[in-house]
Amino acid sequence: MNLEYFQLIDRIVGLDADGRTITVEAQVPQTSTIFEGHFPGHPLMPGVLLIESMAQTSGWLLIALLKFERMPFLAAVKEAKMRDFVTPGQRLTIDASVVHDGSGFAVTEARVRADGKLKCNATLTFRHTPFPHPDMRGHMEAVATRIGFPRQAIAHG
Repeated sequence: MNLEYFQLIDRIVGLDADGRTITVEAQVPQTSTIFEGHFPGHPLMPGVLLIESMAQTSGWLLIALLKFERMPFLAAVKEAKMRDFVTPGQRLTIDASVVHDGSGFAVTEARVRADGKLKCNATLTFRHTPFPHPDMRGHMEAVATRIGFPRQAIAHG
């Protein structure tokens, strides 16, 4: 996890395009300027970053289902629930599944766990559009390689 650059996923550990599910891992850093203000003496991972980690996880699933031809953008967060604290150094497992897809929008259900315990969950809505610029597609291809995006997931059948 590189919080300063909004890189909240370390690696994809499972992606099932047929089952429309994904699982990723992320290691919360021990130290970050984020924790200096959130909160002094009691550092906690901000809820908005936990939501972003679920959005990024869902986004990679959608990119796979869209065969890397369209880019998903977060459009709505519904039913986000922060159930327990996430602290520096914890290893997170984040999973998501598609519950609806159509008309240029997709809805996912996502969950964050640490040590097998549910920390938060949300229903997320995305709008997907063609990549707005070739540089963005190139950047996403580079990130895909870094996090172990399974290329077979986007192979045209």
